[in-house]
Amino acid sequence: MDTTGQSLYQKFVQEIGEYGTVTQVNYPIAVAQGLPTARPHEVVYFENGALGEVFNIHPDTVEILLFSKDPVATGTNVARSGKLLSMPVGYELLGKVINPLCQTLIPDPTFTVPTKERPVDTEPLTVDARSRLKDSLKTGVAVVDMLIPLGRGQRELVIGDRKSGKTAFLQATMKNQVESGALAIYAAVGKKKGDIRQIQDYFIRAGIMDKVTIIATSPSDSPSLIYETPAAAMALAEFFRDEGKDVIVVMDDLSTHAKFYRELSLIAKNFPGRDSYPGDIFYSHAKLMERAGCFTHPKVGSVTITCLPVCETVEGDLAGYIQTNIMGMTDGHIFFDSNVYKEGRRPAVNIPLSVTRVGKQIQTPAERSVNRELMSFLGLYEKTQALSHFGAELTDHVKVVLKNGEKIYKFFTQPQDMVVPPEVQMVTFAMIWNSLVEENMTIEDVRKRLIEAVTANPKIKEFFQGLCNVKTFNDLLDGISKNKEYLQTLCGKTTQSAKS
Repeated sequence: MDTTGQSLYQKFVQEIGEYGTVTQVNYPIAVAQGLPTARPHEVVYFENGALGEVFNIHPDTVEILLFSKDPVATGTNVARSGKLLSMPVGYELLGKVINPLCQTLIPDPTFTVPTKERPVDTEPLTVDARSRLKDSLKTGVAVVDMLIPLGRGQRELVIGDRKSGKTAFLQATMKNQVESGALAIYAAVGKKKGDIRQIQDYFIRAGIMDKVTIIATSPSDSPSLIYETPAAAMALAEFFRDEGKDVIVVMDDLSTHAKFYRELSLIAKNFPGRDSYPGDIFYSHAKLMERAGCFTHPKVGSVTITCLPVCETVEGDLAGYIQTNIMGMTDGHIFFDSNVYKEGRRPAVNIPLSVTRVGKQIQTPAERSVNRELMSFLGLYEKTQALSHFGAELTDHVKVVLKNGEKIYKFFTQPQDMVVPPEVQMVTFAMIWNSLVEENMTIEDVRKRLIEAVTANPKIKEFFQGLCNVKTFNDLLDGISKNKEYLQTLCGKTTQSAKS
């Protein structure tokens, strides 16, 4: 029994003078009589110390979500608290792995519960508190930054089959954003404890765990607790937003969240809708998405919450109910295709079927010009590749297109733990386009050497940024051509070959 919960039960019975009795239990929902003034989302305490939340209100009864792993017995008394479900929030949670009730999941003697609290379920801020997206969000993944660009404050769905590379992409993005000054929150919805530990180990190896909070639940937890996971992550993000900090929130994943919400609704005997999901599933997810965005702040001007919800598909089917719902409420989606994965491309992003609705507005003129050129060329490459399968004799032009297309896809293939700075992405691509990558140099080696050069020498980084600070793609190519000897030397070209 929870002695703290028992004492709180006694306290609220005395303060409010209202209690009810459990008449029916269909775990994780308990039905109680005798709470005439209960409110939706209000916290209640059972006399055995268990915690619950008001879910549905009927004329004579109240349905309560149970957060404990074990059901309560019928006949148990329950008291109102007069408070909405809240979670403690504060900087103390950075570097911690907790559940939505702010209970640490991994033993940590340094863990302290913050004193401030914030409601888990809040209304999104209105339009007058928001501002236009201004800053680009660099993921460090070339195929996304160059072709499907994102902005800070954007809501971008990450969708794809299991084991198609979604988590690796999200981890790289969070790493790059933390190194850029943002804070990160990872909401692991109903994940295995082993998977949660792997996620934590990645952040520790990357050296960013002190700027990350993992809010996690596992399948062994109560479905009620799993259902609250994304909302709790957003509540913590809103605290950091009010503190003037940019935040990136990953919700992994909302298809699992929808399944647990469906389970709760069916047990509560709510009328089912399509695929037996509750009728308000769209509202539930849309409300979560609307809590992200770019907001005005009295001290720092503007501050952002970037939300990357994840949704799982089955055999690449994008037309599922939950998948299309979330597509309709986000600013685009990145599709991780298992067929592309089987072809050996990493990350396995299906470029034609991926969309970004606001990211291109934030790109620099040079980045927009490169984006247009790349998308046009890749469309030509796909058509040319399809025609080449007929076995017709290939012209020299077709051979050049196929060869350049293969080089570009090799350029977009990168290890999952590699983060490529934006200036290195632009310069490497321009060198490939200008045929400055020699036969004895692989694209992987060129990219690796340029990253090392930019990381080790701030002057080289400034030089690269100067090359990219142009208006058009042709201007970038001209700058690359004028400095080709220097760039090839950075890539490992020998002094003798450079002189020749």
